Amino acid sequence: MNYVGLKPTNIESVVDDLNRLLSNYHIYYQNLRNYHWNVTGPNFFDLHEKFEELYNDAKVSIDEIAERILTLRESPTSTLSEYLEMSDIDEKSTKDPHKMVEFVLEDHKMLIENMRSVIERAGKASDEGTIDLIAGFLATLEKKSWMLDAWHSRVYA
Repeated sequence: MNYVGLKPTNIESVVDDLNRLLSNYHIYYQNLRNYHWNVTGPNFFDLHEKFEELYNDAKVSIDEIAERILTLRESPTSTLSEYLEMSDIDEKSTKDPHKMVEFVLEDHKMLIENMRSVIERAGKASDEGTIDLIAGFLATLEKKSWMLDAWHSRVYA
């Protein structure tokens, strides 16, 4: 049953972009776990807590994106190999806290671009549910990026 009333052909590209976003979020999430576990130095407490906050937020987003794909009667990407293949975000590892923050901001930029693409395609498909979900993520991530960049500019100026 098509209970959302959208034509399957109209949402194919939306689902493709959602699966790319899901893949990007998984790699981003794992990068954050890496940084959380490995951060050291004078900014340890700030960054350790910030990375944990960000990966907890990412975990929620991952679940909501997958559930949106299921709501659209499609299957979410669900294996690590698929995530790595589809993701525009690369696995990153460093012991330098300054680089960790730069890498997080780079990942945010990619996620934001991906979200805007999802919103654009969802608009063409009249998929307001996806637009609403992703627009909320977008506004939140833009604000977190601004705050992290402001902190980073002050600490690493």
